[in-house]
Amino acid sequence: MSAPPLEPNGPRVRARELGLPLGRFKPGRFNAITDVEGVLVGHCTLIHGEGPLRPGHGPVRTGVTAILPNNGNIFMDRMSGGGFVLNGAGEVSGMTQLMEWGLVETPILLTNTMAVGAVSDGVARYLVERYPGIGDELDVIIPIVGECDDSYLNDISGRHVRNQHVLQAIQNAKTGPVPEGNVGGGTGMVTCDFKGGIGTASRKLPEALGGYTLGVLVMSNFGKMHNLRVGGLPVGEVLAEKFKDVPRRGQTYGSIIAVVATDAPLLSHQINRLCKRVGLGIGRVGSYAAHGSGEIVVGFSTANIIPRRTQKMVYKMKILLDQRLDPLYEAVMEATEEAILNAMCMAEPMTGVNGNFCPALPLDEVRRFVDACRPIFASVKKRLAQSSAPASREKPLDVDKEGDVRVAAALPTEVRGAEGIPYPTRPAPEEAGADAADDADHTEGSAPGGTSDT
Repeated sequence: MSAPPLEPNGPRVRARELGLPLGRFKPGRFNAITDVEGVLVGHCTLIHGEGPLRPGHGPVRTGVTAILPNNGNIFMDRMSGGGFVLNGAGEVSGMTQLMEWGLVETPILLTNTMAVGAVSDGVARYLVERYPGIGDELDVIIPIVGECDDSYLNDISGRHVRNQHVLQAIQNAKTGPVPEGNVGGGTGMVTCDFKGGIGTASRKLPEALGGYTLGVLVMSNFGKMHNLRVGGLPVGEVLAEKFKDVPRRGQTYGSIIAVVATDAPLLSHQINRLCKRVGLGIGRVGSYAAHGSGEIVVGFSTANIIPRRTQKMVYKMKILLDQRLDPLYEAVMEATEEAILNAMCMAEPMTGVNGNFCPALPLDEVRRFVDACRPIFASVKKRLAQSSAPASREKPLDVDKEGDVRVAAALPTEVRGAEGIPYPTRPAPEEAGADAADDADHTEGSAPGGTSDT
C-alpha cells in the first residue's frame, strides 16, 4: 500500500460542510462561541524559523487566543462562572478562585504550557493599565490562563510569547466568525496525530426549550490516531494503517482546554455541571483522558451581571430551573464534538522543530466514510424517540420538542427530584384551603349521623 499524500488535496472546510451527523440542535449564525452575545475572540499567531531546535531561537509555532466575555468589560461587570477537571495533567491558572467564588472577572487566555506566566503577566498589565485602581482601591486579579503542550512542533522552552502578543490577541478580539486551526494558542497543537488547534461551534435551542444560545471554543491537543472518531465513524482505525509510515509524537498524549459560554441564566454549580458534559463531547471524538492528559473546562453565563461596585446589600439573579438543564447538556456535548472536529478540519499540515511533521486530517478520506454511510444517515429521522406507553402517562405537558413555542408557554418539566418525589410536593396555599373544604364536605356526607372518631 502506498503512503498517503502528505498535503491536502483540496481546500479546508469546517466539519459541517462534510455532511457529518453532528446532533439534532441547530448552530447559531456563526457556529461559534461568538454567537453568545457579548463574547469576543482574538488571536495572535507566531510562526517563524525552521530546521533543528535551537532553544530560544526556534522554530516557533505558537501563539495566544483571548476570549473576552461581556464585550471586554468583565472586570467591573463580572459574570457567573465555573469549571470542571476531567483529568488534571494540565493547568488553568486562576481556576482555584474561579471555583471558589463562581465568578469570571478577567479575560480567558489560551497558550502553550511554558507561556502561562508570561500570558498571565500580559493580562495583568493590560487590566492594570485599563483599571489603575487594581491592587489599591480595587481587588487584585488572578487571570484565567489555560495551556497545552505544543513542544512537538514549537520551541516551547524558548518562551517566545511576550506581553505585546497578549495585548495583540486581546485587541484583535471581536464578534463574528472565528479563525480556526493553526491560529493563536492552537498554532502548534496536535489532535489524534493530525494537526489540531483552535476550534469552535455553537447551538441554539428551540424556543420550547428556552431559546438559549450556547458556544464552545477548544484548544485541542489530545489523543492517538487509532482512537479518532469523526461523526461517530471509526475513521482513525483506517487512517492509522494508511499513515503508519508517518512519524508521530510519542512522548505525550496531549491535552485539551475548552471554554463554554451561554446566555442561559445559570448559577455557578449549574455551570460546573454543564462543564462536566463537555467531557462527553471530548470522548465522542476519541479521548479516554489518559494519565498524562489534561482535560480542563472553564464556563460562564452572560445572563447575570455581578457588579464589582454597588451601594446595594444584595443583587438579584435570574436562575434556570435545574430540571431545565438537560437540553443544555445535550447541546454542549454536540458543540464540543463539532468544535474539536472544526479544529482538525480547518488545520493545515505543519512542519516544526527538528523537521517534525504533522499531517492534516485528510478530508477526502472523511468524505468517503460519510458517503458510504449516507444511506444510513438518510434513513434516520431526526426526531425524539417515542415511548410505546400511552401519551397521557408517559409525556409531560412540555414534551421535549422543537418548534415555535414561546418560552412563556412552556410549563416546568414534570420530572422527579433527586429523592424521587414528584414536583410539586404539596399544593399551593389556596389549593390546600380548597382541598380541606372539599375533604370536610366529603366527611360530613360519607358518615351517617355525622359521627367521627376523636
